[in-house]
Amino acid sequence: MGKLTHLNSRGEANMLDVMDKAVTDRSARAESAVSMSAEAFALLVDGSHRKGDALAVARIAGIQAAKKTAELIPLCHPLALTKVEVQFELLPNENRVRMESYCRLAGRTGVEMEALTAAMAAALTIYDMCKAVDPAMCIGPTRLLKKSGGKRGEWRREDANEAGSIRRDE
Repeated sequence: MGKLTHLNSRGEANMLDVMDKAVTDRSARAESAVSMSAEAFALLVDGSHRKGDALAVARIAGIQAAKKTAELIPLCHPLALTKVEVQFELLPNENRVRMESYCRLAGRTGVEMEALTAAMAAALTIYDMCKAVDPAMCIGPTRLLKKSGGKRGEWRREDANEAGSIRRDE
């Protein structure tokens, strides 16, 4: 079992010193989803929503959120991301939109939190843009799908459906 790295020997919150860690290529992929009414989904799909193109706005929100993760999550390190991508999969049989984020950099610490923040911000933006039509929308699950780089190397969620992945060019 691992130990919590953001606690010092006295159990106090602590920002981890990553100076002695090796710089490696690091990436992470995360997902979230928003389930909604048929009416809200139809407006989302055809872009006729009163507030505009919700998917375009959500993509930008996800990218911006990844870049600001250290400002939102207290003990995260500010990172020089080299790539942030947010893609969408429309699931009409479920009135659901799935968002998948991908973050990458060469650095001393991972980008899992940035990928999760991007996916969550995209989901929250979809909710915000569609809430007038359907305030009962549900967000989730939001979860890490894959990460690579660093001392621990690659990790992949066992129940992640790689065939259903939006991003295919990693």
